[in-house]
Amino acid sequence: MSPQQLVEHALNAARGDCVVAVHDASRANLRWAGNTLTTNGVTHDVSVTVVAFHPTGDGTAAGSVTGSATTAEEVTALVAAAEADAASAEPAEDAAPLVGSRTSADWDDASPTTGVDTYAGLAPALGRAFATAAAADRLLYGFVNHELVTTYLGSTSGLRLRHVQPTGHLGCTGKSADLTRSAWVGRATRDFTDVDPAAVEAELAQRLAWAERTVDLPAGRYDTILPPSAVADLMVDVYWGAGARTAHEGQSVYSRPPADGGGTRVGDRIVAPRVRLWSDPAAPGLESAPFVVASSSSNTSSVFDNGLPLARTDWIADGVLSHLVGTRHSTALTGLPTTPYVDNLVLEVDGGAGDVADLVAGTERGLLLTCLWYIREVDPQRMLLTGLTRDGVYLVEDGEITGAVNNFRFNESPVELLSRFSHASASAPSFGREWGDDYFSRTATPALRVPDFTMSSVSQAR
Repeated sequence: MSPQQLVEHALNAARGDCVVAVHDASRANLRWAGNTLTTNGVTHDVSVTVVAFHPTGDGTAAGSVTGSATTAEEVTALVAAAEADAASAEPAEDAAPLVGSRTSADWDDASPTTGVDTYAGLAPALGRAFATAAAADRLLYGFVNHELVTTYLGSTSGLRLRHVQPTGHLGCTGKSADLTRSAWVGRATRDFTDVDPAAVEAELAQRLAWAERTVDLPAGRYDTILPPSAVADLMVDVYWGAGARTAHEGQSVYSRPPADGGGTRVGDRIVAPRVRLWSDPAAPGLESAPFVVASSSSNTSSVFDNGLPLARTDWIADGVLSHLVGTRHSTALTGLPTTPYVDNLVLEVDGGAGDVADLVAGTERGLLLTCLWYIREVDPQRMLLTGLTRDGVYLVEDGEITGAVNNFRFNESPVELLSRFSHASASAPSFGREWGDDYFSRTATPALRVPDFTMSSVSQAR
């Protein structure tokens, strides 16, 4: 059965209101180690999410079930399971009328697929990069993945929406022949036509050369340059923590203190005036689904909101908190607009110019990070995060890289960093090492220079 037929069969099998999302996904990947391609793989799977709604004396209950399904019998079983789940559930606090009828112009189109042919230009270029690295006694290890996920969203209220989402990334680690030095470079992409393995290898070679001299430094506060990869990971936490309901209930950095009246800080300047943080499903190069797809309800999503249209949302504008991630239910609780989650994020700083090299050139003495790792929240009231540096922390002296230093554990609030940074580069597509791989890769961020970044302890991680 086609994805559209799976949707229609599920809706016809439902005894009451129902939302169905079919995700038709194909994926292709390559791996390499020691300058040699090792494995490749192609997968294809179809998953179906059925959200059934059951009227109760006190409202409407919802039940959601997701499973692999390609036949009518399998879809019928999912519908029955979702309806049983709904029948046994308590009334949903976020209950709302289902989103009204709307049809995508391409609803009837088949799902595109990816495969190893996606790498027709990349694979030979990787081979040349391997040869360059081997000739200089360097070793490359890495992975590329590309996926095409076509989502078909249908409902008994008349929704028939379709979206194709391409997602790809490259992550490559370079090592010296004796394995004492390492560096990492990552790229996010939609189709790999904009990924240059030669440029990746050259960047790794430069970083490994920087690390030929090593310097041990203690914990402390350092003038620190965060490249776009590190900034991307920090901004994803800023975004994920921006739930309207959580803020309204006083549980996040976006909550106004009770002494100041409580509620949220929407309308307050929370970071430097030059800062803008926004999402837009139509952002060039970062395009994402233009409608809500929710398989479950939470503080920031609602199954009743499936199909709501998405548009550009300014989360922070000129340093002022403008919106928080909210559902129709949180709107009723908070009085804030309904501004659902959008699957991309852009950070811009007015006046930001140049790139990481320009920030390095303007630094008298400080550190240049490569990326952050194992990021965890310590205090939600400040959004205080802890984590580790990894695969390259470099010493900057008089505007030049003069060596590599040991790794650190850091403790910082990314919201506070957006008030304390001293310099910013232009924004560019970025790929966070921590969150980009599996969770959130559609980001554009600048590099930031922070004059007093907190390295709380020395790390033995390499």
